[in-house]
Amino acid sequence: MALVELEAKLTTRTARVAVIGLGYVGLPVACLFAEAGFDVVGVDIQAERVNKINAGSSPIEGEEPGLAELLRAVVASGKLRAVTDYALLADCDVITINVETPVDEQHVPRYVALQSALRVLGPVLKEGALVIVESTIAPGTMARVVKPLLEETSGKRVNEDFYLGHCPERVMPGKLLANLRGVSRVCGGETPETAATMLALYRHIVQADLDAADCVTAELVKTAENAYRDINIAFANQVALICKAVGGDVWRVRELVNKSPGRNMLLPGAGVGGHCIPKDPWLLAYQARQQGVPVPLIEAARAINEAMPLHMVELLEAKLAEVGVALAGARVLVLGYAYLENSDDTRNSPSAALVARLQERGVEVVIHDPYVPVYQGDVLAMAQGCDAVVAMVKHSAYQALNLAALQEALRVSVLVDGRRVFDEESARAVGFIYSIVGSRS
Repeated sequence: MALVELEAKLTTRTARVAVIGLGYVGLPVACLFAEAGFDVVGVDIQAERVNKINAGSSPIEGEEPGLAELLRAVVASGKLRAVTDYALLADCDVITINVETPVDEQHVPRYVALQSALRVLGPVLKEGALVIVESTIAPGTMARVVKPLLEETSGKRVNEDFYLGHCPERVMPGKLLANLRGVSRVCGGETPETAATMLALYRHIVQADLDAADCVTAELVKTAENAYRDINIAFANQVALICKAVGGDVWRVRELVNKSPGRNMLLPGAGVGGHCIPKDPWLLAYQARQQGVPVPLIEAARAINEAMPLHMVELLEAKLAEVGVALAGARVLVLGYAYLENSDDTRNSPSAALVARLQERGVEVVIHDPYVPVYQGDVLAMAQGCDAVVAMVKHSAYQALNLAALQEALRVSVLVDGRRVFDEESARAVGFIYSIVGSRS
């Protein structure tokens, strides 16, 4: 099938669409294409997830406006079904791939899930199909990994027997549907014609700008934008550490800095988590580092942000010392284990690093998170007998806490705030010994 024929099927919504990977990106993507009128099949290796989706129930917890309702609707309409069997992709005209693309401890991309998906997809790939990788990948991955592996496993040639593109997602938990609909996308094609066909596809679900490009440009744009954010967060965290050292208040400094035109100092905090920002700077830098190009700015930003959960331990130890309590042997309540407020996403959670360090130091750790099932419970009951509270995530449930009741439940009234969850004046008014990132307190 030539691209002109595929574009015609996209126009009439008769093209069959497949989505590989039904996680935080793939599931809402599948739902939106189904809502647009396409017949969509979603593939995931987790049978439990597949069964839940086919029952019209979202496997994604946390606050995701509209997703649960949309999933129920498209499943009920028959436009979306989930499977574990790749054989059912044999008649699909468009296949998007949304699987994890982590880096290892040496910051090397590990594409186990991506390569596995390509190996299983290849033998059933339809003649003339368009394959789009939406996962974030290092610049050059489409050329070095995706193209040769898909050609090998399918026995087909790109731009002759099938077409290939990269359209990296731009979403974050809590705003999945809003981001997919309202944030611009870069459609990187192996050829300009492929990119144009991708524009025709994504116009059905994206209401923002769609920009045609080649694959490597698309790879660079996505990794660069997340590296940019990581570096800017690191700057805010560096200023916070300086403020703490010299007796300043980073929150007031930030407010006044941002009054100057063109300045946008980001929020400091207890660390950077999620599937994207901690790894995407390393993806951006990977191929360049392989060629001996130094990337000191990326390395420094990563070091600063990774150290912030450990800085929280230092703040906690100092406040406990003020009341004569040693860190070793203390009982500490950690508020929040997801990496983002009002989400259940725990990938690369700063709380994990915090908890690990606390346990290394002999602390008894109690963890609460209203969105992570294993850590749910009555927060005030969990606070009973604790020597301190460390706030790591700005869940709305924590902002609504009765501070007086929380203080009363504790054995020692130490509160260390990593996200400015609580108002300092209110916390001190009920008796808390309060500390916050980037402040003289």
